[in-house]
Amino acid sequence: MPSKITSRNPPAEDKVEEKLSPSGIMERTLAIIELLSRHAAGLPISSISADLRIPLSATHRLTSDLQILGYIHQEGGSGGRYRLTMKSVSIAFTFLASCGITDLAQPLLDKLATESGELVRLAVPDGNKLTWIARAQGSRSGLKYDPEMGQVAHLSCTATGLAWLAAMPDSVAVNLVKEQGYGAEDEFGPQAPRSDSQLLSALHATRKRGFSLTVATFAPWMTAIGCVIRSRTTNEALATLSIAGPTLRLPEARAFDLGERLVDAAEELGNMQIIPREISKKL
Repeated sequence: MPSKITSRNPPAEDKVEEKLSPSGIMERTLAIIELLSRHAAGLPISSISADLRIPLSATHRLTSDLQILGYIHQEGGSGGRYRLTMKSVSIAFTFLASCGITDLAQPLLDKLATESGELVRLAVPDGNKLTWIARAQGSRSGLKYDPEMGQVAHLSCTATGLAWLAAMPDSVAVNLVKEQGYGAEDEFGPQAPRSDSQLLSALHATRKRGFSLTVATFAPWMTAIGCVIRSRTTNEALATLSIAGPTLRLPEARAFDLGERLVDAAEELGNMQIIPREISKKL
């Protein structure tokens, strides 16, 4: 008899556990995304299964689907930790833009673009990549450099990439560039770094001046400067801010003059704390 009573009336604690453990496919999928959002360093599949009380086999199926859809990434292949990608953040940015919330940052980008007369862009790390997510065009006439957002920056030859690489140890930076590649001989500008030694020279110069400077590296006609945006509280590198334009209009001397303004703007963005915390590999 006692066993029957227990079966009909489970303890309140057991009921709570049942509610906390997701059961449906949609509920479990969202629970995995929410769990990984709280663990920037990622989690192994065993921890995901244990924390959410989802059977290991079901957890494996769901993480595989999420990886195929681009919402998560597994480091190091089988057995590696799972991390969120920037896809969820991209969806959030789209929503925020439709609500007007990103207007908090856009005025600063617009102001910098007006002051410089050139293209200003904001890029956020996504694992081993950098993706441009926001921009403001300051040029009103003449030649304009105005690429689409969502493109991935080439690390070795863009001011954006060099600024980000300069915020990490040399060995890590070199490995990331080797993974992406320096590019074919005729793929980028004539001054693009083509070796580890040339890359390190550019990174050391970036650290010394406080911002990156590229002339005829990404394209033979382009000059650009870039700076890392750091968290006000942790000093962690969260994103990059850059200015780019035709060298005829943005010679090296003018780029140096704009460098100080770029650094100030990056600091202001970091203080606003509206740049999303980097959810992939920390610098």
